Amino acid sequence: MRFARLALAFDPDASGQTLIIGADGAEDLSLFDPERTLIVESLAHNHHALAQRGFRVATAPEGAFDTVLVTLPRARDAARARIALGAAHLAPEGAMWLDGQKTDGIESVIKEIRSLAGIAEVHSKAHGKIARVSDPTATPSDWLQDSLSPAPGFITRAGMFSATEPDPGSQLLAAALPERMPTRVVDLGAGWGWLSAQILARPGVQMLHLVEADHAALEAARMNIKDVRAQFHWADARSFRLPDPVNAVVMNPPFHSGRDADPGLGAAFIRAAAGLLTGAGRLWMVANRHLPYEADLSSYFGEVTEIGGDNRFKLLMATGARSRKPR
Repeated sequence: MRFARLALAFDPDASGQTLIIGADGAEDLSLFDPERTLIVESLAHNHHALAQRGFRVATAPEGAFDTVLVTLPRARDAARARIALGAAHLAPEGAMWLDGQKTDGIESVIKEIRSLAGIAEVHSKAHGKIARVSDPTATPSDWLQDSLSPAPGFITRAGMFSATEPDPGSQLLAAALPERMPTRVVDLGAGWGWLSAQILARPGVQMLHLVEADHAALEAARMNIKDVRAQFHWADARSFRLPDPVNAVVMNPPFHSGRDADPGLGAAFIRAAAGLLTGAGRLWMVANRHLPYEADLSSYFGEVTEIGGDNRFKLLMATGARSRKPR
């Protein structure tokens, strides 16, 4: 969608070595030469898709670049951190561009940057804006934030899901788990590891697989959980598989894609969970009360039970997994 906006700003022959911070794996990036472009992308599915298209992809940049394109996320602190990161890797006399959708707050970011570092030019297209920063060296370096502490013994960074405190839904789910857990467990969409830590605190667990698409969140989980039973997987939970089935999956699936509610994400997590479990294995999950996941659960599991919750969340348990929907 933003290709039309990028085309207004970029001359492919004059961009030199280019750094792009944040990119969708399926978007049109034909303006950029893969041999002269490094894309920093933390989400596993986008990262792998971009690599398959021939781009150099990393989870952190190295070196200096003639052009830096910063894709702005919704979270303000995360956007600031990306801007500071881009400025830190910009070559002298290089050009830094900020790109984002209006619904993700690009206009407020441009206003703030204009007061700090100046804006040389702005282009509006496709429900968003792209702006060139006049003096990227004036970007506050302290926007590259230190770690946050959402709970004793845990660290996170700005922009991660529930970065400042454990998610209320995860707290409800943790309290509802059985006193003794099955031996082989998957935390599907583990984030920075708080729920995984609660699982490991219960007797019975011999192995826990933490599956998380956000590389930064998974790295935080590695720092938060020092337990030999934990295995960490940087992967898209929706397509994650293991060589052998497990006997428990625990998850608090996302239900937003950008600003828009997308219940299909949770449905994809449910399908993945069914594919990971033995027939006698159990799925425990939490969901916002208004989301109609019972139908999806019934499509992939023989037994579905609501085991608790409150006015915001419902706690669901399912067993009798079948990896395909019945006809």
